[in-house]
Amino acid sequence: MQNLKINKVIAAVIKKNDTFLIAKRGKQDALYGKWEFPGGKMEPGETEKECLQRELFEEFGVQVEVDEFLCSVPFEHKSTKMEMRVYYVTTFSGEFTPFEHQEIRWVSKDELSLYEFPLPDVPVIKKLQSL
Repeated sequence: MQNLKINKVIAAVIKKNDTFLIAKRGKQDALYGKWEFPGGKMEPGETEKECLQRELFEEFGVQVEVDEFLCSVPFEHKSTKMEMRVYYVTTFSGEFTPFEHQEIRWVSKDELSLYEFPLPDVPVIKKLQSL
Protein backbone atom coordinates (compact mmCIF):
# COMPACT_ATOMS: atom_id res chain seq x y z
CA MET A 1 0.00 0.00 0.00
CA GLN A 2 1.36 3.39 -1.02
CA ASN A 3 1.84 5.95 1.74
CA LEU A 4 0.28 9.20 0.50
CA LYS A 5 1.58 12.41 2.01
CA ILE A 6 -1.06 14.71 3.41
CA ASN A 7 -0.17 18.40 3.30
CA LYS A 8 -0.90 20.27 6.50
CA VAL A 9 -2.26 23.76 6.88
CA ILE A 10 -2.17 25.22 10.38
CA ALA A 11 -4.82 27.77 11.39
CA ALA A 12 -5.50 29.89 14.45
CA VAL A 13 -8.71 30.66 16.25
CA ILE A 14 -7.56 33.90 17.86
CA LYS A 15 -9.79 34.81 20.77
CA LYS A 16 -10.01 38.15 22.58
CA ASN A 17 -12.68 38.40 25.27
CA ASP A 18 -15.74 36.88 23.56
CA THR A 19 -14.69 37.66 19.99
CA PHE A 20 -12.64 35.90 17.32
CA LEU A 21 -10.32 37.40 14.71
CA ILE A 22 -11.25 36.71 11.10
CA ALA A 23 -9.33 37.97 8.07
CA LYS A 24 -10.55 38.73 4.55
CA ARG A 25 -8.27 37.12 1.99
CA GLY A 26 -6.20 39.36 -0.29
CA LYS A 27 -6.19 39.93 -4.03
CA GLN A 28 -3.22 37.65 -4.73
CA ASP A 29 -5.23 34.69 -3.44
CA ALA A 30 -7.48 32.24 -5.31
CA LEU A 31 -10.11 32.63 -2.57
CA TYR A 32 -10.14 36.41 -2.86
CA GLY A 33 -12.75 38.10 -0.71
CA LYS A 34 -13.56 35.15 1.54
CA TRP A 35 -12.99 35.32 5.29
CA GLU A 36 -10.76 32.86 7.12
CA PHE A 37 -9.13 31.87 10.34
CA PRO A 38 -5.54 32.92 9.60
CA GLY A 39 -2.60 30.58 9.26
CA GLY A 40 -0.68 28.84 6.53
CA LYS A 41 1.39 25.93 5.28
CA MET A 42 4.13 24.34 7.32
CA GLU A 43 7.71 24.72 6.14
CA PRO A 44 10.21 21.83 6.37
CA GLY A 45 11.49 21.34 9.91
CA GLU A 46 8.77 23.41 11.56
CA THR A 47 6.46 22.22 14.29
CA GLU A 48 2.79 23.12 13.97
CA LYS A 49 3.09 25.74 16.70
CA GLU A 50 6.22 27.26 15.13
CA CYS A 51 4.40 27.45 11.80
CA LEU A 52 1.51 29.34 13.37
CA GLN A 53 3.83 31.73 15.20
CA ARG A 54 5.72 32.47 11.95
CA GLU A 55 2.57 32.85 9.84
CA LEU A 56 0.84 35.19 12.29
CA PHE A 57 3.97 37.34 12.56
CA GLU A 58 4.30 37.51 8.74
CA GLU A 59 0.60 38.19 8.16
CA PHE A 60 -0.11 40.57 11.06
CA GLY A 61 3.16 41.55 12.80
CA VAL A 62 2.16 40.01 16.15
CA GLN A 63 3.90 37.63 18.53
CA VAL A 64 1.65 34.83 19.78
CA GLU A 65 1.59 31.93 22.18
CA VAL A 66 -0.18 28.94 20.66
CA ASP A 67 -2.65 27.32 23.05
CA GLU A 68 -4.42 23.98 22.87
CA PHE A 69 -5.40 22.08 19.75
CA LEU A 70 -9.03 22.68 18.75
CA CYS A 71 -9.74 20.37 15.79
CA SER A 72 -8.61 18.86 12.51
CA VAL A 73 -10.43 19.23 9.18
CA PRO A 74 -9.54 16.97 6.22
CA PHE A 75 -10.17 18.45 2.77
CA GLU A 76 -8.96 18.36 -0.84
CA HIS A 77 -7.41 21.24 -2.73
CA LYS A 78 -6.60 20.82 -6.44
CA SER A 79 -6.77 17.00 -6.08
CA THR A 80 -4.32 17.07 -3.15
CA LYS A 81 -5.31 15.63 0.23
CA MET A 82 -4.95 18.31 2.89
CA GLU A 83 -5.49 18.59 6.63
CA MET A 84 -6.22 21.86 8.39
CA ARG A 85 -5.11 21.65 12.03
CA VAL A 86 -6.58 24.39 14.19
CA TYR A 87 -5.23 25.80 17.45
CA TYR A 88 -6.49 28.39 19.90
CA VAL A 89 -4.46 31.56 20.37
CA THR A 90 -5.46 33.72 23.36
CA THR A 91 -2.14 35.37 24.24
CA PHE A 92 -0.52 37.79 21.83
CA SER A 93 1.45 41.03 21.77
CA GLY A 94 1.40 43.80 19.19
CA GLU A 95 -1.35 45.33 17.11
CA PHE A 96 -2.87 43.19 14.36
CA THR A 97 -2.02 44.83 11.02
CA PRO A 98 -3.31 43.03 7.90
CA PHE A 99 -0.23 42.83 5.64
CA GLU A 100 -1.64 40.09 3.36
CA HIS A 101 -5.38 40.44 3.96
CA GLN A 102 -7.85 43.12 2.84
CA GLU A 103 -9.15 43.60 6.38
CA ILE A 104 -9.64 41.98 9.74
CA ARG A 105 -12.58 41.94 12.15
CA TRP A 106 -13.25 40.78 15.68
CA VAL A 107 -16.63 39.01 15.68
CA SER A 108 -18.71 36.97 18.12
CA LYS A 109 -19.21 33.25 17.55
CA ASP A 110 -22.81 33.95 16.51
CA GLU A 111 -21.67 36.54 13.95
CA LEU A 112 -19.31 34.03 12.25
CA SER A 113 -22.26 32.69 10.23
CA LEU A 114 -22.72 36.09 8.58
CA TYR A 115 -19.41 35.83 6.68
CA GLU A 116 -18.42 33.74 3.66
CA PHE A 117 -15.61 31.31 4.53
CA PRO A 118 -13.79 28.64 2.49
CA LEU A 119 -15.31 25.17 3.01
CA PRO A 120 -12.56 23.85 5.36
CA ASP A 121 -13.34 26.67 7.83
CA VAL A 122 -17.05 25.78 8.12
CA PRO A 123 -16.60 22.81 10.53
CA VAL A 124 -14.44 25.06 12.73
CA ILE A 125 -17.24 27.63 12.91
CA LYS A 126 -19.76 24.92 13.78
CA LYS A 127 -17.48 23.59 16.53
CA LEU A 128 -17.00 27.08 18.02
CA GLN A 129 -20.74 27.76 17.93
CA SER A 130 -21.44 24.47 19.74
CA LEU A 131 -19.12 25.31 22.65
